[in-house]
Amino acid sequence: MGMRKDLQETTKKKTFSEMQKERREQAQRSILISCPKKIPEKKLLKHLCQHGDITNHFFFESFGLHAVIEFSKKESIASLQDASFIPRGETEFPIPFKSRFFHLNLKNPSNQTSDVQCSNQSSPLNANIIKALCNAESVENQINTLMKILQLTEENIRLRYLTCSLIEDIAAAYFPSCTIKPFGSSVNTFGKLGCDLDMFLDLDDIGKNSTTKTEGSFLMEYQVKNVPSERWATQKILGVIGECLDNFGPGCVSVQKILNARCPLVRFSHQASGFQCDLTANNRIAMKSSELLYIYGSLDSRVRALAFSVRCWARQQSLTSSIPGSWLTNFSLTIMVIFFLQKRSPPVIPSLDSLKNLADVKDKCIIDNNDCTFVSNLDRIKPSENTETVDTLLCQFFEYFGNFPFNKNSINIRKGKEQNKPDSSPIYIQNPFEISLNISRNVNESQLERFVHLARESAWILQENKGQSSKTSTEPWGLAALLLPSVPNKSKAKKAGRGQTSEAVKKLLESIKAESTKDPRATRKKTTISTQS
Repeated sequence: MGMRKDLQETTKKKTFSEMQKERREQAQRSILISCPKKIPEKKLLKHLCQHGDITNHFFFESFGLHAVIEFSKKESIASLQDASFIPRGETEFPIPFKSRFFHLNLKNPSNQTSDVQCSNQSSPLNANIIKALCNAESVENQINTLMKILQLTEENIRLRYLTCSLIEDIAAAYFPSCTIKPFGSSVNTFGKLGCDLDMFLDLDDIGKNSTTKTEGSFLMEYQVKNVPSERWATQKILGVIGECLDNFGPGCVSVQKILNARCPLVRFSHQASGFQCDLTANNRIAMKSSELLYIYGSLDSRVRALAFSVRCWARQQSLTSSIPGSWLTNFSLTIMVIFFLQKRSPPVIPSLDSLKNLADVKDKCIIDNNDCTFVSNLDRIKPSENTETVDTLLCQFFEYFGNFPFNKNSINIRKGKEQNKPDSSPIYIQNPFEISLNISRNVNESQLERFVHLARESAWILQENKGQSSKTSTEPWGLAALLLPSVPNKSKAKKAGRGQTSEAVKKLLESIKAESTKDPRATRKKTTISTQS
């Protein structure tokens, strides 16, 4: 195994495009195998080594045991495909599609014993998170522990890129030069285990080689079918790929074609990996947003640590939801964290305009008349002179937004400062690139009031727990206390609040005790497809 490295280390100083390219190349040399339960690891690797050297491998469970195998050369996959066959059932007829998703059978299953270790691909239970945080030495240690527990593992990142690569193989039947890239939480360094896999179908590279030749007497061009608009083209292309996934895609189930949405998409479950997937096309600004968050997350370790804590807190307090509605989104919360860190004195991270000023010619990017230019080289950005600890920043975050004038000011990470609200939305967070859009326009007044109340309550809890550690507390404290069910009116009646907190604490400790008596392997075997991002 030996692949669990902190994401901050593995991506340090790499540009977003360099990271994407390296991950895509890894994925193109990789295969996915559905394995029987009794699988001898060494024998399997020895068998596969007949086709070439193996660089990396790991096992995981999702509707059965699976293995990801990365060869050192792509040619090894062609060799393995030549040695494999398409099975024919007695009552069913197979679709003859040679993918990089294989099924392995044992010739003598009764003689085999399994010696594989599975990497975890699912989000941990809240009771287990609380337990780990209670054992930490300080609030700062709790915050960093939470990030390590929730963040995507090296294996999970590889599996996400491989899943995109497998879907790309299917789309390439119609569009041979297309690429399918992950975006959003899967790549921006803020994703947690169990988050959705957002995919972007990029057809731009197909046209890049079609430079007009002016020499000679003739101009040769492709005969194409024309449609009235780019949106119509996107709908048609995604509709066809959705049909292919539904009919020919191994492991692709519950395919939905949601083509009349503002951003047309195909939603499906990739059963083998366990990911809930959203495939979009004309969505280049979302990819630039992913790159921007990647840069902010790579600049200073406190950015990601704070975002993970705030997002986990919001989820436990039901301020966010996987179901569309009037809730805050994880993206909105992350932008709020970035804005808060820009407002510190001195700033922890620079404004988007500052990043734009550092850009050079190759960074220039205009998408649909929106200026999406910012520096891509992290080495050109000066480190922050801010020395505040992450526990101080978390407390200050809650205090800042618990008293923010949402009624008159908007949040703008491009400028790194408040501006007057352009409309009467309860909360206005300007889209970093489509500056006329409010990314939190769905949030209603009551949800904003809940956020403000809980932020004030959380600031009070952290102030009360300041300096406390696991050695002096018998109940959840610090960050762990923030992840308990909310106590109404605590800030108004502290004494009554403490009594209600004790009751909530008792229930939580009982659930932790109950979970610890269970076989931990039993929870691993339960496979669920999470829809949270």
